[in-house]
Parts: sequence; C-alpha cells; structure tokens
Amino acid sequence: MISYPMKLVLAVTLVGCFSLLGSTTSVMAESAQQTATERSNSLSQSKPLATTSRKVPLRLVLPPLPPGQPPGGRRYGGARRGACPVGNPALTALVPLTEQPTSIMNVWGLTTVEHPTFWFYTPYAKGSSYPADFVLLDEESNPIYRQDIVLPSEPGVISVSLPTTAPKLNLGKQYRWFFNIYCENQKQQAPIYVEGVIQRVNLKPAIAQQLQYAQPRQQVAIYASNGIWYEALTTLAQLRQNSPQDATLQQEWQDLLIFVGLNDIAAKPLLLKN
Repeated sequence: MISYPMKLVLAVTLVGCFSLLGSTTSVMAESAQQTATERSNSLSQSKPLATTSRKVPLRLVLPPLPPGQPPGGRRYGGARRGACPVGNPALTALVPLTEQPTSIMNVWGLTTVEHPTFWFYTPYAKGSSYPADFVLLDEESNPIYRQDIVLPSEPGVISVSLPTTAPKLNLGKQYRWFFNIYCENQKQQAPIYVEGVIQRVNLKPAIAQQLQYAQPRQQVAIYASNGIWYEALTTLAQLRQNSPQDATLQQEWQDLLIFVGLNDIAAKPLLLKN
C-alpha cells in the first residue's frame, strides 16, 4: 500500500509532467504556425518577381555565308527611276543584310521548305497601275519561275508564296530571286527592284523534334535561334494575320525586324495575302 506522502509526491510529479507536455505541445504548434507564415510570406514576396520578369526579344542567329562567291543582292529599291516617285521607305525585301569587309552587301537567308514564302514592303499601291513581278533563278541563272504580282490597295508588307506547281527548291542549292516594279505599263524602262539569294537546308533531327511538339509561337523562336529566317518570319506573320489585335505578336514582329536592321519597316502594316 502506498502511503499518503508517497501519493502526494506522485500527484505532484504527474501534474508537472502534464504541464510540461502541454507547454511543449504549445511551443510546437506556435513553431509550426510561424513556419507556415514565413513560407506564405516568402511565396507572396516571390510572386511579383515572376510576373515582372521581362521576356527576351526575338533574335535571329545569323548563319554563316555559303562558301564560294558571295550572294550579293539588293535589299532596297534604290533611287528614283523613270516615272517612279520616290518611296519612303523604299521598296524593301524583308531579308537579313550582312556586309563583308570588301563592302559587299549580302541579302541572304535560309528556308527548310520546298515552296517558301517571301516578304516585301511596297510603297506603291494598286492605284498606281504599276506592273510588278517576282522571278526566281537557279544556280545557273536560268529563270525557273515567274509570277505577276498585283500591288496591294495601300502601301505595306505583302507576301509572295511559291505555289506547289512551281519547281521545288532542292536541298543545298542557292536560288536568286527578284521582285520588280515597273513604273510604266510597257516595261520599257528598268524596274525598281530588290534581289537576294535563298537556300534550302535540312533541320537537325533534334530541332525538327522540338518543332513537332512546339506551339506556333515557340516555333518562331526555334526557327530564329537556328538561323531559319523565312520560316521564322512566315510563321510569325501568319500568327499576326490570325490575331491582328494581339499586341504581343506585334511587338515580336517589330523586335525581329529591328534586329535585322529593318527599323523603318517594323511598324508598317502587314497586309493580308492577295
């Protein structure tokens, strides 16, 4: 039998244990609540950093020039000829321009498709009644395709697509193109023209796989980062035509054109295909 003094000691001891247990539980609860509060504050503080991060503008990685004779070319329509008024900006090919140490200007870009789309800014509209055409030459300077072009109803950026009935571009071959505007109906005088070279290449399998699973906006960046100018610009133009009020697409279009030196064309209207 436990004596009364011993019972008193046990009771006091138990009370102390329960008091200590309750105190420990309270401290643990307060610590857990503080940790949760700190984590919540940390997350709330990190959110503005994510939302205010600035997107990197579109950039084209310029591919090296092809071996052999420089492509040359003419990105701007040049000075006034005959009856043509001066365009401001002038007739312009939307293609990168690189300059060699010998002051040779090279208007040159890559494509991955058999029938690419070309882009031009024309300061001349349909009301001028000026004839225009697009001509494609092979590596031996033989004309392989010609298309009459109807000028748009207002100055702006237009496209010229090679139809599937035209000869396809072969891999590794260079093709020279011309976009001509004649300032009188009989074409007796030399036209205002732009000129450049296009070459079709194969994509690396890894890049092709990226494109297969990418959204169109992502495809633009993939093409540009791999030096494929024509598909980067055409894909972005199609996105803009599908969503003409999308301010982000408009900004990406301007970023890409400004990066290749087409500052005066970047804000010009993108006209629907004829």
